[in-house]
Amino acid sequence: MPRSLKVRQGCIETVKLAVRRNGFPSQRALAEDVGLALATVSNFLTGKPVDFTTFEELCSKLMFSWREIADLDFDVPSQTSNFNPETPQFRDVNPDKSPPYPNGPVPLDSHFYIDRPPMEQLSCNEILKPGSVTRIQAPRKMGKSSLLLRILAFAQQQSYKIVKIDFQEADKAVYAHLNKFLRWFCANIARQLQLQPLLDEYWDEEMGSKVSCGIYFEGYLLGQVDTPIVLVLNEINFVFEHPDIAEEFLPLLRFWHEQARQSTLFQKLRLVVVHSTEVYISLDINQSPFNIGLPIKLPEFNFKQIQDLVTRHGLNWTEGDRVEQLMAMVGGHPYLVRIALYHLAQEQITLETLLQQAPTQGGIYGGILRHHWEIIQKKPTLSAALHQVVMTSESVKLDPIVTYKLESMGLIKLDGDRAYPSCQMYRLYFAGQYQQP
Repeated sequence: MPRSLKVRQGCIETVKLAVRRNGFPSQRALAEDVGLALATVSNFLTGKPVDFTTFEELCSKLMFSWREIADLDFDVPSQTSNFNPETPQFRDVNPDKSPPYPNGPVPLDSHFYIDRPPMEQLSCNEILKPGSVTRIQAPRKMGKSSLLLRILAFAQQQSYKIVKIDFQEADKAVYAHLNKFLRWFCANIARQLQLQPLLDEYWDEEMGSKVSCGIYFEGYLLGQVDTPIVLVLNEINFVFEHPDIAEEFLPLLRFWHEQARQSTLFQKLRLVVVHSTEVYISLDINQSPFNIGLPIKLPEFNFKQIQDLVTRHGLNWTEGDRVEQLMAMVGGHPYLVRIALYHLAQEQITLETLLQQAPTQGGIYGGILRHHWEIIQKKPTLSAALHQVVMTSESVKLDPIVTYKLESMGLIKLDGDRAYPSCQMYRLYFAGQYQQP
């Protein structure tokens, strides 16, 4: 049987909480996303053995390093009784020995993570600063989660507390009213800190929900911990869709950052704000949290970085024009590049055939293209805007909310406030779809 691992007993509750925190509403949703049986995911989440490859893949999805949560001392059949993570035998079955299919954050120990200096060092240095704010912005699948994984690993080395709020998780009802939203926000943080929520003891309707939220943070949450708290606000762009909430909540983040100048309790708070798009809502310059702290805007891979990744995949591309050909079709988008290199490293397809088939449903990107097209077809406003973008050679100006949604999907890029297709593959595929009778 294959080598197995299980979640350490003391980490089981943390791992279960990470399911919803990473955008999966249920175990079944996680199982479907990674293509595993529900029983396998259930075994993983309840501390039962699963094979190493599965264990590593689920850890990656939930943003853990496998070594961080694995029980390395449990009894397994004789084939694995001498199991040691540092032995050559173990490294032979490590997926990093051959290119893994790109799926979720790149694990901490992966050979296939490409640094984008100085982003990593700057981000880690920033969370050491009292009351700091780090703002990470890039479309989906650009590597935000992989960078965040490394920031949080660094924070754990400092013995900091880590809390991750993903605004994709909130039910629609949460966004109905500011008071409900802030109570959801505070209760979520308290539970991740393993504290009783005690909201009613700090909430005062006469003082208002924002003041109550601030009192709760300073008087309860920050007062209960002895170490800094790294508070990750993931996909905060979902809040942008609710202007009444955004216009109250976002200035509150700015206020907490400024409070750190005079409050030793707020100095414990280290905010990491992650979003998929540019900020399109209008905020007073003195109230916005998006003009403070350290901005990290993840770029696409450049030629040299892709060439490095080519080498790590074991491909012997001595001529640079092959990298140029790939970039001409998919740009430097990390996810699209890695999918191509994975298939090429497996010798499943030649580069010439890959490029020819890339903008078609029969190519290696067919699933991605169909997924985007299904979403677009259900949203007439998005469809009309994308049609305008791909059917003209000029960049076009779009409605801000439409721009945010298409950019977050990675389908467009912006030149100022004008949009154009993010890569040639998307232009060719979607133009072809719109031209069908």
